[in-house]
Amino acid sequence: MDDIACSPRCAGLCTRDGLAAVLAGQYGLLHWRAVRALGDAGLAEHAVQETLLRAWRACAGFDARKGSLRTWLLAIEHNVVVDIVRARVARPGEVGWEDVTERCGAAPGDEDVADEVAGELLVADLLARLPESQRAAVVEVVLRDRAYQEVAADFGVPVGTVKTRVHYALRSLRRLPDVA
Repeated sequence: MDDIACSPRCAGLCTRDGLAAVLAGQYGLLHWRAVRALGDAGLAEHAVQETLLRAWRACAGFDARKGSLRTWLLAIEHNVVVDIVRARVARPGEVGWEDVTERCGAAPGDEDVADEVAGELLVADLLARLPESQRAAVVEVVLRDRAYQEVAADFGVPVGTVKTRVHYALRSLRRLPDVA
């Protein structure tokens, strides 16, 4: 990266020394706030990188009269985190019941009566580990095979909320240790 001439209102991110100073002085705070907001270290790292990229692109538009460099970076990071959260809510990820049964070691269709009863007990045990809102969403959407829209209308919440509850419930179940 070659140093380039900065504008009079530059944040200093367009030079090696300026970028290094920002990384040394602000990275820890930016990362901590992103982890706190997103709850995931990987997403937080992405948020910090995106924040610094946006700041670098807008370096010449920084105005110290409106606030400090730290305040400017935190405002950019806030917008990045909001964008990430909105994207995750809009597309929480498609996960099927197969993911849960695969994690449990069960295979649909090849069970005898004893295995079926054991499977039902296992499912009941797994569902009991979920928060009530997530459990209700999984029961309605996955076990009863109802449409997200119908469940959302019954619960009186947006469709995205139901999708998010199902997503996080299934993700939690996949992270449980193997049971069998």
